Amino acid sequence: MQAQTTDVNGQAVHQQVEDVKLYINSEFVDAESGIAFENLNPFTNRVNNYVAEGRGEDVDKAVAAAKEAFEQGLWGKMKVAQRMEYINRIADLIDEEIEEIAILESLDTGLPISQTRNMVARAAENFRFYARMVQVKLHGESYPVDDEFINYTMYKPLGVVGLITPWNAPFMLETWKVAPALATGNTVILKPGELSPLTANKLAEIINKADLPKGVFNVIHGFGETAGARLVEHPDVKAISFTGETTTGSIIIKNSAETLKKTSMELGGKSPLIVFDDADLDRALDAAVWGIFSFNGERCTSNARVFVHKNIKDQFVEALKERVANIKIGDPMDMSTELGPLIGKEHFNKVKSYIELAKEEGCEVVQGVVPEELKAGNFVPPTLLLNAKNNMRVCQEEIFGPVMAVIEFETEEEVIAAANDVKYGLAGFVWTNDMKRGHRVAHAVEAGMLWINAQNVRDLRIPFGGTKASGIGREGGHYAIFEFYTEPKVIHVALGDHHIPQFGKVKK
Repeated sequence: MQAQTTDVNGQAVHQQVEDVKLYINSEFVDAESGIAFENLNPFTNRVNNYVAEGRGEDVDKAVAAAKEAFEQGLWGKMKVAQRMEYINRIADLIDEEIEEIAILESLDTGLPISQTRNMVARAAENFRFYARMVQVKLHGESYPVDDEFINYTMYKPLGVVGLITPWNAPFMLETWKVAPALATGNTVILKPGELSPLTANKLAEIINKADLPKGVFNVIHGFGETAGARLVEHPDVKAISFTGETTTGSIIIKNSAETLKKTSMELGGKSPLIVFDDADLDRALDAAVWGIFSFNGERCTSNARVFVHKNIKDQFVEALKERVANIKIGDPMDMSTELGPLIGKEHFNKVKSYIELAKEEGCEVVQGVVPEELKAGNFVPPTLLLNAKNNMRVCQEEIFGPVMAVIEFETEEEVIAAANDVKYGLAGFVWTNDMKRGHRVAHAVEAGMLWINAQNVRDLRIPFGGTKASGIGREGGHYAIFEFYTEPKVIHVALGDHHIPQFGKVKK
């Protein structure tokens, strides 16, 4: 299949899409079963290409290769400076391939090319950041005990780690996990989302070109029930990092318990955006619209619930309606497109069913219009659920699409209670020019990450993750390298001939 878009200079760009194989022990191979599955284009619902379907036997081969590379190979024992040369080489190669990666990402996911270009441009920095972080920060501590002992700590890689990534923003999220895992000296099995295999395959091609030792990095395409399940239960896999839906995360935790694996879970969200009546309304409006309608609404931190103070609700809602009517829906390969198709037909039907549910629950539904020529794709127009109540299912359950519920509030106490009255706790946003109130509300909202007068801007140094049903553990910064991808080891050293109790010694 061939995709066409335009580059930043307006020139036509054509991208050929080949079938995808597994990447095991530095080789691109077919699945043991010989089976491949269709990868559909969200814009046309036609076949992009075919993808090798990895299953348990393929996972076993990849884990054996990764274990061999860690225990008998050079990677886990390599000097840090030498390993960082590989990590920085991967970053350089990503920079060389940004345009192709962005096109593949849009073709695979339906995300607008203007957004994937910005997103994948950050992926190389994931590798450079962790190269710097490991060299500067990954050190232990020492604890002298009088003149008798010195105790010191060091951080050792775990071994083989399994990384299970989702289909939304796949390349960014894959590099977000792969970079710290490799930089700390682990070997990796990546199981990407089956709906977005193209850029995971491109990452394998880049890492293959970087010439990492055999078995250090492996990719198993396939389905969660087979490939993912075997990766989670495999006794030689020491940790699982998962980003995805909450129910799946719960199953992974249960299934990993048998082998006492470390797990990191970044799960779903139903994040509140709270607009007080003293807020900068234009900026709050920009943030609210971008936060739910960019990424086609398929973002875990999206502000799916927008709480607006009653004094400004009518004004804010009218402005929202105008924005929704003007959002450009179109071909993901068109630079002017702001909202593309959802990832797949099943997810499209799920989001549409929630919009019908909203009508049944008493919401007024206001939507943009999908042009007739786009009806072959999985397009859900930008949607407002007005007159929503926080106890409605559409305000409690994760929809994961371009759907914003607007809820009126009057008091600070009321909105804090409503924001917290949900099982999720990933992110939150507060808009007010009363900074004392901004801090109070941010402290009170039960979420792992809060932004005051800002959209979802990221800093690689800070912890990323949620509370309640939104996850366990944190990624990012030193939290990844110290708390997840390494284990602390303590060495006790005697400095002299201190007293040792003498049990069972015969007295002369």
